[in-house]
Amino acid sequence: MQAVLRLCAAAVAMSLSVSAPASAQETHVVRLIADGRKDEYRFEPADLTVRPDDVVVFRVAGGAPHSIVFEGAGLSPDVRAAFNAAMPGRSAELSSPLLTATGREYRIVVPRVPPGKYGYYCLPHRAYDMRGSLTIR
Repeated sequence: MQAVLRLCAAAVAMSLSVSAPASAQETHVVRLIADGRKDEYRFEPADLTVRPDDVVVFRVAGGAPHSIVFEGAGLSPDVRAAFNAAMPGRSAELSSPLLTATGREYRIVVPRVPPGKYGYYCLPHRAYDMRGSLTIR
């Protein structure tokens, strides 16, 4: 019986020693900020480096409403489809729903697309050049 227990313990130890994938999923938070009194309209951070399958949380910090709209120019149909699929509850192609209150969040899982820089903007504050980008590695 003791030999069986030792064998089971060894099997469990070996299964636990199997390493996890080299790149674990990370969560990144981007704050959406608009303050007309200070003439500030920005994503913070404005530029973010991520990996496929990371989670990006866009959180309204002030100045709602906000949205996240990915630039469609130059995207292949496959990349466009991948971004659309990664955006739950879209209001339009490549466009999040409107986030109407401080504290509201919108989450995406970074799609598996070719590495590169993908720009986005806030539609309600586009005239104020509220822009950001995801650099996918």
